[in-house]
Amino acid sequence: MAETNSQRIRLGLVGIGKIARDQHLPALAADDRFELTATASRNAQLDNVPGYPDVAAMIAGGHDLDAVSLCTPPDGRYEQAVIAIDAGLHVMLEKPPATTLTEIAALADRARAKGVVLFTTWHSREAAGVEPAKAWLQGKRVDAVRITWREDIRRWHPGQEWILAAGGFGVFDPGINALSIATKILPDPLLLDSGWMDVPEGGGSPLAAELKMRSGNASVDVVLDFLQTGTQTWDIEVDTDTGTLRLGMGGSILHLPGEEQQKAPDREYPRLYARFAELVAAGESDVDVRPLQIVADAFMMAERRIMAPFAF
Repeated sequence: MAETNSQRIRLGLVGIGKIARDQHLPALAADDRFELTATASRNAQLDNVPGYPDVAAMIAGGHDLDAVSLCTPPDGRYEQAVIAIDAGLHVMLEKPPATTLTEIAALADRARAKGVVLFTTWHSREAAGVEPAKAWLQGKRVDAVRITWREDIRRWHPGQEWILAAGGFGVFDPGINALSIATKILPDPLLLDSGWMDVPEGGGSPLAAELKMRSGNASVDVVLDFLQTGTQTWDIEVDTDTGTLRLGMGGSILHLPGEEQQKAPDREYPRLYARFAELVAAGESDVDVRPLQIVADAFMMAERRIMAPFAF
């Protein structure tokens, strides 16, 4: 592993798709702790940055990398992470971190044995209202939780057939963001009781789902929809003994009982990279699989309903 104590972290970015261009690249450009040294992508390259067809070729390119950030689809990410870890590089994983819990457990063991950092990111936890919401809920009785996550697959994943294939997560790709926030702010674990998923004919992952869950003595109702056009909905409401907390727009808007609405600019990915830099400096991993565990439970327990075929 390359020495990084007083140097910029030489990072290789794997996957140059929509999320990389919209979020990762701007965050990296604004953080002096990182140097974008190389990229790996089957279909794209960046101007003035050496590009390679895959992670192995990128690592072999002689750039003396310190770390890689994987923002490819989850299917196949395990193999990419293994290559990077075995090369002695720190690894940051876009959400969801892998396609199975077994994969992420194996990666954590491998990183620990190799002495490198593994960071499973949950970008929605870095939304401005999440930490204040968690702090406000401490010591309060939670009575009920309502999670509504409705967005347009054609807008956010145009033509991305992989997301509805087996291992693509379907509506749980955005829905896991809500679960990452809930597992962060609620004082008790989230447990699944029942649910259903609507899977398009010929597909492997759902376009819609509803889950009935509980957290302590509180009911938790989750509604996920990948076919909402117009205004997008990413809301969490928590009823407590002192009023209802509301998180809107994916956690960026916080409304507490009796207070003015709080809103702040999007800083999710800059905060993720700041956290990654801190972990690398400390030599510590951060591997939280709770949101992925809930999705796995849903795929095991929820009723699977077949709907009409879907076309982008």
